Amino acid sequence: MKFEPYPFEKLTQLLKDIKPSQEHSEAILTIGEPQFETPLIIQDELKNSTKLLKKYPKTAGEEYLKIAQLGFVKRRFGVELEQDELIPTFGTREVLFNFPQFLLFDVKNPTIAFTNPFYQIYEGAATACRADVIHLNLTKENDFKPDISDIRLKKANLVILNFPNNPTSSTMSKYELARWVKLALKYDFVLMNDECYSEIYSNNAPVSLLEASLHVGNMDFKNILVINSISKRSSAPGLRSGFIAGDKNILKEYSKYRTYVGTAIPLPLQKAASIAWSDDLHVENSRAVYKKNLELASEILGVKKSDATFYVWLEVDNDLEFTKRLYEKKNVKVLPGSFLGREGIGSAYVRVALVENSEKTKEVLTRISDFTKEDNI
Repeated sequence: MKFEPYPFEKLTQLLKDIKPSQEHSEAILTIGEPQFETPLIIQDELKNSTKLLKKYPKTAGEEYLKIAQLGFVKRRFGVELEQDELIPTFGTREVLFNFPQFLLFDVKNPTIAFTNPFYQIYEGAATACRADVIHLNLTKENDFKPDISDIRLKKANLVILNFPNNPTSSTMSKYELARWVKLALKYDFVLMNDECYSEIYSNNAPVSLLEASLHVGNMDFKNILVINSISKRSSAPGLRSGFIAGDKNILKEYSKYRTYVGTAIPLPLQKAASIAWSDDLHVENSRAVYKKNLELASEILGVKKSDATFYVWLEVDNDLEFTKRLYEKKNVKVLPGSFLGREGIGSAYVRVALVENSEKTKEVLTRISDFTKEDNI
């Protein structure tokens, strides 16, 4: 297999010969890793559960974790799932990589469609499956929402959406997602929405594909799956806690497959994660910080205020040159959009991750603003 280098590896190579300005402290706005302490209620549960390290965890996950995740889905989206409609997972990255291999193993000449720009695991999974790829391009012209092409989607076996979207911060309404549910049923492809940013929003809470499925009468979620994670929600990427939920017929067989993959979650992590999924107050606190950061970006950079995620998809003339010169002049690292897209998508943007406290965010955004005024790329 030949995989494309990860975006952060490409960034290291791009900047390796550049000496950054020493007038400023280093600011890294490249990775979507919350820079806040994991809430103490989660940390304390982890510390108190270390005695469970002597036990093997079950691949299916412990009942207390599944109950906590089912409770989250019900509270947040108003969807009451059955026990066999959700599987706890070791984060979501492993699911995005191994689920397509499971699903498409017996398919001759499989095809995967996914949003472009994208989280690179989507492309890696397609490579591992030897699958053809259909890029669902997100552009300013289509408001960063994928255009529907019946002709192209007839070929697809798996379609991966990502809303709220990384990196564009675009969202889709229940009615927009419902159109995709209807297509999945019409053309019999599996539709997955990567909802890992569902809890980072400013005003209106984003909807889930599960809600859209119910809206069109697909009550058993046929062909419909969602994934979600605690990483952004609880500033706890190290807990590696996620889930996949939806079509129980697909999940039944996928659950068998997972017993061979070796992705069982250590019990202390499950204990801590169950606390995190069950508590909403700590999420509200961090959400308020991200909202303030997005407001600062709008004020300082003059961009449209994002309604979801903690990213700014900043339009520039040349993403590579902008990234290099910003690092050189202001010691700020951002991620070139072309590292996240294909077919030229993203080359006029950089992704800025606003994951620090608001005071530091304001200072760094001001550096970027000053740079754009001083330097004509």
